[in-house]
Amino acid sequence: MADRKVTVLGAARSGMAAAELLSRSGASVFVSDAVKIDIAKQSRLDALGIGWEDCGHSEKVYDADFIVVSPGVPDSAPVMQEAFHKALPVYSEIELASWFCRGRILAISGSNGKTTTTELTGHIFRESGCRTWVCGNVGVPFSGVVSDVLERDVVVLEVSSFQLDHTKEFRPDVAVLLNITPDHLDRYEGDINLYAQSKLRMCRQQSESDVLVYNADDERLARFAKGLENQGPKGYPISISQPMDQGGFLENEELVLNINNKKETLMHVDELALRGRHNVYNSLAAAVAARVMEVRSDVVRESLRTFEGVPHRLEPVREVEGVRYVNDSKATNVNAVWYALESFKEPIIWIAGGRDKGNDYAALQPLVQNRVRSMITIGEASQALQTELGHHVDDSVRAEDLEEAIKLAQLLARPGDIVLLSPACVSFDQFDSYEHRGDVFRQLVSNL
Repeated sequence: MADRKVTVLGAARSGMAAAELLSRSGASVFVSDAVKIDIAKQSRLDALGIGWEDCGHSEKVYDADFIVVSPGVPDSAPVMQEAFHKALPVYSEIELASWFCRGRILAISGSNGKTTTTELTGHIFRESGCRTWVCGNVGVPFSGVVSDVLERDVVVLEVSSFQLDHTKEFRPDVAVLLNITPDHLDRYEGDINLYAQSKLRMCRQQSESDVLVYNADDERLARFAKGLENQGPKGYPISISQPMDQGGFLENEELVLNINNKKETLMHVDELALRGRHNVYNSLAAAVAARVMEVRSDVVRESLRTFEGVPHRLEPVREVEGVRYVNDSKATNVNAVWYALESFKEPIIWIAGGRDKGNDYAALQPLVQNRVRSMITIGEASQALQTELGHHVDDSVRAEDLEEAIKLAQLLARPGDIVLLSPACVSFDQFDSYEHRGDVFRQLVSNL
């Protein structure tokens, strides 16, 4: 990177990590952000001798050999449109980090379940004794750890569609694709095919020596994998509806693995630490990925039993007067909520809403009708949710904010009920992030 001039767009976590990695590698780096860069980050950039600007983008952005773009900057942004017009190469932060990675990369993506599966897979590898780095879209940016990764290490990398949009040579040793359902369509012109193509970029550069673990029950992924037969990565499908000659599947409620023609029964679903049918997929994906990378079966089995789950994903918070409160703030789309509602047999008081990102709430109608007794909506999507689903529940009310929603839920709930925050929307109308929204929910519930 010596003597290369690089602009980093965005000074959030991944942008800062990319800038520091580039600076350490000898590049001349300039950071540009459309909003204010906080004082601590300014001081850090100054200490590293990295130039920066905030509250807008100047022509200096384009005085570069290439641009590294943060995932929060859409292609539709004027600064990106101008970069395309000038034919400047644009790369994502994970693409950049992958150039420096000496260890094996196990990358995980999907519309739903990727954080849980990433953390679960990381747990398995740690329990195996392997030095493991869990990073990417969850926790620490890839660029922030890659300099410390050794050849014998495993990087378990959660990858979002936004992070994949500007990958060119990114090639994980093992790619895991969980599902593709409508999500973030506001960034993809409302076209699920464009969104799917973004996800599928993860395995476009893979070769015959690499592995693709994919959900064979997802029609779009199954078609894509079939097109890779006899070329590209070796496919290991997972399914809970049919046996697989290779990969992982559910048989008589037992998780069964068939890796390189060696069939083994791993465990019963009731032994899994994670509840819900969607978590059977997540557990199968993690198990297959670990086994193809030669983690012992007994380690995989015990890890699936002992995993403690992910914050803000079906996270039990507290029981008050016989009512259980569950934080599922990470459920920012319809499919994630579908999985959440499907996980409970008890009557649900459902808190939903936030900023809509092109959701089709009608898909939830059967589950709402069967599982939800009361619905409380908040945020910008409140009216849309009420219009689409309000007439399918006994009680349907709007709340001004999350605090009022919890007070209403407490009034509506009966002993044995579940109060479930599972928004189906992003948080940015009232909160900084889904984590912030979940933290507020926890605090409010702890005050009851």
